[in-house]
Amino acid sequence: MAEKFLKQYELLINKAKVDLKVAKNILRDFNNGDDELDLEVVMFHLQQSTEKILKSILDLNSIKFPRTHDIEELINLLKESKIDLNYNTIDKLIVLSDYAVEGRYGLIHDDMHDIDLFIGIISNLLDNIGY
Repeated sequence: MAEKFLKQYELLINKAKVDLKVAKNILRDFNNGDDELDLEVVMFHLQQSTEKILKSILDLNSIKFPRTHDIEELINLLKESKIDLNYNTIDKLIVLSDYAVEGRYGLIHDDMHDIDLFIGIISNLLDNIGY
């Protein structure tokens, strides 16, 4: 039986969807009173989802990207390559870069109140990728 081999951009988008789902599930449980969870973990998974979505778009367009967690750097690559995205909205995700590493160690940021905004932007980006 032949296996279906996914392209890199497909693997990245699948992983991005998983990270978004994990973030939503943790947020739900946190909001339902699970005091063993914290919002930094939600933010970490939102950062991971964003990073993978952006890398997926770059890969689909045959644009090489560095091994980085820096969302701003990835967005700048997309802009430089004239990839048509709503950058006014997507630029709001740049603050998530802080959670690639630091968020795992319990540093609290002022932008954590924007979790629902971030989830909406990421979900919209996933819905509009077109693959």
